[in-house]
Amino acid sequence: MDVAATGYSRENSAGRRVTYLSLLGELIMEALDEHLGPPVDLGDESDSSDNGSRKRHKPKLPLAKPMSVETQTESGFHKTCRICLEHIREAMLHHRWQEAAEYMASYTQILEDRNQVRAQPNKELVWRISTEILHHLPNATVKDYNIIYERMKHSGVKHYLMICLEHSFHLMLHDQIEGAKHQLSVAESWRHGKESVSQLQRIKLIQAYRSLLDYMIWCDKKSTLSKNSSFESDNQGIHTFFRLASTNLQEILKNPGVWDPFILCYVEMLEFYGDYEEALKVLNSYAYDNSFPPNPNAHVYMYQFLKRHDSPEKKLMKVLKNLRLLVSSHELMLDYSFLLLQSEKKSDTQKALEVLLEMLDYACWRSNLDVWKSLHAAIHQLLLHEDGEVVVHKQMVLRKDWWPALHFTSFHAKKDREENTELLEVKASLAKILCPGRPLRYTAEQMPT
Repeated sequence: MDVAATGYSRENSAGRRVTYLSLLGELIMEALDEHLGPPVDLGDESDSSDNGSRKRHKPKLPLAKPMSVETQTESGFHKTCRICLEHIREAMLHHRWQEAAEYMASYTQILEDRNQVRAQPNKELVWRISTEILHHLPNATVKDYNIIYERMKHSGVKHYLMICLEHSFHLMLHDQIEGAKHQLSVAESWRHGKESVSQLQRIKLIQAYRSLLDYMIWCDKKSTLSKNSSFESDNQGIHTFFRLASTNLQEILKNPGVWDPFILCYVEMLEFYGDYEEALKVLNSYAYDNSFPPNPNAHVYMYQFLKRHDSPEKKLMKVLKNLRLLVSSHELMLDYSFLLLQSEKKSDTQKALEVLLEMLDYACWRSNLDVWKSLHAAIHQLLLHEDGEVVVHKQMVLRKDWWPALHFTSFHAKKDREENTELLEVKASLAKILCPGRPLRYTAEQMPT
């Protein structure tokens, strides 16, 4: 199951919530536009001067054809709901959230629509808009959210699992961990009709998040235990939550996907209990199982684990070698080059040169002193050999036409002189060997104006 799973952290939950709400708001407005068509003016149609002004400013581009328009067969009920929804959209566009909430209280009557074609879209629209409005009401309470979520869960079965999952997220944001866990437990045991593939995927995701909540409770109890005197009963209680969390977290590896936060939680618990072999097995499967999608983070986690436990440099280099194949500009490539240079083998030094040049192919590393100093060390080691200069030139063949503009212009020299003179000196000492025969204006000396 290829599911992009997102973890939860109390420390940065506020920032994630802002990002989540802004993205959700954009999606909701797009859905409204699709449902209603382009916005219309809901002001007084009898105002001729205003109408005249609108005519003069009529856009030249054609508007999209509305998907929901008044027709001769439209019933009074549907017409009222359509107009109400237009008012809701207008209020939301202008951030008049209290007004939108008042209209929304009336629009929920659309849930009584017996038209099977419109029923599911209408239910999802009510769910999405209601929660979006509550997010922006300063006086909204958790109870208000609970009312909306519970009503929408029982308005139909299609979105039941996802509503439960979103409900639990909201409770997590308010530190109601037990309530969030209850919501996920209810969703996990829920069944309706024949299980579809998508339903099974959502249940797996719900099980994963329930395990994440068990992990959070385990962390809280572990923290409390470390502050107080240790009792055997407390240790048993903590271990209970470890077993609850690990049961489903083990199942994750049977479902290929991106499970970064869940893997990290499981590894942390295994390390706490000293089961390093199992933790390494989990990370190894996550990084190298071909059924999983390529994931640079999996190799990062493996490297960090091995480094924490003082693994041989050979193992560290093997992990970083695989990471380089996925992201050659990753910050850990600096560690990789350092390990290669430490070996003092010519082949490893050549590899370090390749790694560092690949990093500097990206503008994000252009002003990084550590990368340039490592490159200087690699080139210095290679020049000790008879063919060292040839090796460097060979690496620069494909870069000679664009590297000068990327790194060695008079603008770069001026900027580096103002911001980092040490960087200026290191780069200036490498300019001729990297770009031989090129008229560079990058120099450590002050250029005449």
